[in-house]
Amino acid sequence: MADADRKSETPEENPINREVPEQTTAMEHAGEPHHVEGGESVDEATGNYSQEYWLKNVYQGDKVPQLTLRAVIMGGLLGSLMSISNLYTSIKVGWAFGVAITACVLSYVIWNAIRIVFPKLSQMSILENNCMQSTASAAGYSTGATIGTAFGAYLLITGNHVPWQILLPWTLVTALLGVFLAVPMKRQMINEEKLAFPSGIAAAETLKSLYGQSKEAILQARYLIIALFTGMFVGLVKGEYEWQKVFNIHYPKMPDLIPFYTKISGVDLSKMPAYGFEPSALLIGAGMIVGMRVCATMMVGSALLYFVFGPWVVNIHEIPSPDKLIKGWALWGGTGLMVTSGLTAFALQWKTIARSFGSVKPGASAVDASEEERIASIEVPLKWLVIGAVPLTIAMVILEYIAFSINPVLGLISVVVSGFLALVACRSTGETDITPIGPMGKLTQLTYAFLAPSNITTNLMAASVTSNIASSSADLLTDLKSGYLLGANARRQFIAQFFGVFFGTVAVVPAWFLMIPTREALDKYNPPSSNMWKAVAEALSKGIDYIPETARYALVIGGILGIVMALIDHFAPKKWKPYMPSAMGLGLAWIMPFANAFSFFIGATIALVWTKLNKKTAELYVIPIASGAVAGESLICALLAITDAVLALSKH
Repeated sequence: MADADRKSETPEENPINREVPEQTTAMEHAGEPHHVEGGESVDEATGNYSQEYWLKNVYQGDKVPQLTLRAVIMGGLLGSLMSISNLYTSIKVGWAFGVAITACVLSYVIWNAIRIVFPKLSQMSILENNCMQSTASAAGYSTGATIGTAFGAYLLITGNHVPWQILLPWTLVTALLGVFLAVPMKRQMINEEKLAFPSGIAAAETLKSLYGQSKEAILQARYLIIALFTGMFVGLVKGEYEWQKVFNIHYPKMPDLIPFYTKISGVDLSKMPAYGFEPSALLIGAGMIVGMRVCATMMVGSALLYFVFGPWVVNIHEIPSPDKLIKGWALWGGTGLMVTSGLTAFALQWKTIARSFGSVKPGASAVDASEEERIASIEVPLKWLVIGAVPLTIAMVILEYIAFSINPVLGLISVVVSGFLALVACRSTGETDITPIGPMGKLTQLTYAFLAPSNITTNLMAASVTSNIASSSADLLTDLKSGYLLGANARRQFIAQFFGVFFGTVAVVPAWFLMIPTREALDKYNPPSSNMWKAVAEALSKGIDYIPETARYALVIGGILGIVMALIDHFAPKKWKPYMPSAMGLGLAWIMPFANAFSFFIGATIALVWTKLNKKTAELYVIPIASGAVAGESLICALLAITDAVLALSKH
């Protein structure tokens, strides 16, 4: 995700990633570079200028309010809600969506609404809103990257939750480590190398448009709010909830699933997992964001599974019943494809990886001593890295040992490896807008398959450390890119992000336990990412004999196909890539039910038709509308699930 508005979240690397290959970013519409006195080439939309130019013409952090209490509270509250929304989407569809643009729009609208009631309040400045963005992103994205994946897999394997006394500090420490480890990368990657961080550019452009009162930006905000409430309405009327019974409230219910009744080779497909259409604003909106390439591949892959391989597997009695198609068989082929394609794509970025390890140094721009001193006072000092990272590393090692009996040496290795992989994740995000969290988690799982063989808990938890740290680091740098373009003070943004982690942790951890009280509750979602993490951990720990015989063939074939598809995608001419099948889309099709793939495809079709009919309005409004729909339904469904859990507990 999404890893909609943020990291362009399409699963080209993993379902919990952040990419939207077909989303038009602000970078594509950036103006042509112009020249200033002295012959310097300047492109203000992308930050392509020297630090001297930035200091004299862009920086406004000393004269415009930025790190204010109201900005942090607004960001913390919005981010807390978005963290719950993202937890739901990561469980249900295997995605986590970025929150920056959605939070910026909501903050702008909400604060202006508050000012109508309290007219003496001043408008929140653009830098305050940018600080709010940092807080909201940290709260909404950085804190929950592995709760619904690694910890979900742990719940599925053991049947037990990791206690909140462990999960809360675990989430907090990994997210904070990511924030601190990003410190030495900012000045080099953003100030010196001027890496794009396209989602950061998009967020900055959104804020400029909102504060410039452009007609398009105001309409984007309006449509996002309308879509948000539409998504909430759809989520509200889709289910039957305990609170309705408590208050004796009845209203027409929209079906959760409209089943299709089809028989192939004597097999009733309606008995397979969710074979039909799910009328979901969340799924359709996600399809609009992801785009036709991935969604069409998912649709074809799901059709192959349900219409060809599914009936065959049932008829040869490889699975006990049709409802076990995905968890009992198809999961292995889909997982093999996603893991190998993700790792291959990651390996093909070897130039990016090599550059990463040559850039861990403070920037050294050619500015005079007084300007360098002023820039140093704006940037986050390296001593903050030491002050934060050392005690957090010790805390992480102790946590791993106390909670899961992970050898302190192996625990230390998990943090050190995470630091290197966070470096790679930040550069990858800066250059491509893709944060390869999935491949990094799998790389860590493979590493610990050798360091701690047959230890499924160590395998899962070490990978969760890597994923959360890498996610948090890349998230901070993307927000710092927005701040750089708007002339913000990096230290104040860092502090805002730091506080955001606390807001998100306090919100997402209780939400996890209330939303998913038992393994059975998680199992009902048929969670794609949790199932994939579980499958990889079990295969690495229990050996190949653990997998059903024909599923082993599917695993091998899927693995080979993933490598081939990743190579083709990498080396194919750029003009062909929109028409190439997506490896991750094909893998996901065998991990999520047909209904999910079908609704995604409907969303992608809506976006494609809209683009063909009116490309300009599609570029302006598809993403805000889709983002609002996703956030609205996921948030209301998560809150209603929590409400039901609280009411159920109160009965006992």
